[in-house]
This record gives sequence, structure tokens and C-alpha cells, in this order.
Amino acid sequence: MADEWRPERGDLALVGDSLTQNGDWDALLPGESVRNFGMAGDTTDDVIARLGDVMDARPATIALLIGTNDLAWRRSVEHVVRNIETMLVTLRKELPDTRILAQSVMPRGREFADQIRDINRHLWQFAPSAHAGWLDLWPALALEDGELNPVYTEDRLHLNAEGYRAWAGELAPALERIRELPPNSRAITLPDLGGAA
Repeated sequence: MADEWRPERGDLALVGDSLTQNGDWDALLPGESVRNFGMAGDTTDDVIARLGDVMDARPATIALLIGTNDLAWRRSVEHVVRNIETMLVTLRKELPDTRILAQSVMPRGREFADQIRDINRHLWQFAPSAHAGWLDLWPALALEDGELNPVYTEDRLHLNAEGYRAWAGELAPALERIRELPPNSRAITLPDLGGAA
């Protein structure tokens, strides 16, 4: 019966690096019960190493944003993509009833734009196979050349208060959208991007 299943808000786990850690999420996402699993300096390897802490918390919803520090360490696009795919698959397997939202790697200095776009394209295509939602933050935060909009940052990487408001303005409705569906709902169909990947 359709009305047997009801979404529950429950705890929201925000998983990532300093971008996540530094957010005042209680103010930015009123009404959410936020568990902040952001850790300054974390790479995708670091998040994999501490994924057990996130799973032990058994949150109702997980929003994941990680990857920019890997680029500073000169990790390849393939390394970042493989690690984030591993996280999504592991979370889905271990927490079958948790809603998962994968967020695009944020823009930063334009010199990283091509790599980040490549990572995000792969993750956008992969997320549905792990029954994860996808939030592309680039339309809200990036300039046309891939630079993080200077209105939102002082150092071309970290967000200022205005940047956090812009992020939260995208995140809040994305969380509502993924809560409208059961966590293991059928994967969405991707548009034909033309040619084989």
C-alpha cells in the first residue's frame, strides 16, 4: 500500500572536509538535526578510513561532499571518483534505509576546473546506481570559467558566510527531494550524453 511508507526526517549526517566542518549548520539548516562529520584537511582516503563512525551513527540521511583536498595532493580524477564510488556503495550496503545525497565537488580556483568537472560528471552518472541523490552545486557557486564565485570566498577555496548561505540554499531543497522517495527507489534514467563513456 502506498501510504505504508512514510519518510522520517531523523538525523542528518554531513560528511566531508573543512568546507563541511566550518558550516554553522544549525543556523543554515533550521529544523534539521545535524551531525557534522566534516574534518579539516580530509581527502577521500581519510573519509573512507572513518566511514565506520558515520555508519555507527545510523543517520536517516547522509549528505556527502569530499574531494577537493585530493586535488591539492595531486591525486588523479580516477582516484577521487573510485573512492567516492566506494563510499556510496558501502553506505548503501551497510545502511539500506538511509537516504544518501552525493554533492558535486565544489568549484575552487579555475586551474582545477577541468579536473573537478570530470570528477563531477562521473559521480553524476554513478550516483543513481547506488540509489543516491545528486546535487550539482556548480550552477549556484561557480563562474562560467569554473572559478569559485569571489562573492562566496576570500581564498578561492573556503566559503565565507555568503557562500555557506548559497550552499545551504541548494542543499535544503535537495534534502527534501530525496526524502520524498524511499531510500532504495529505482534509479533514475540518465539522459543520453551521446557516445559511449
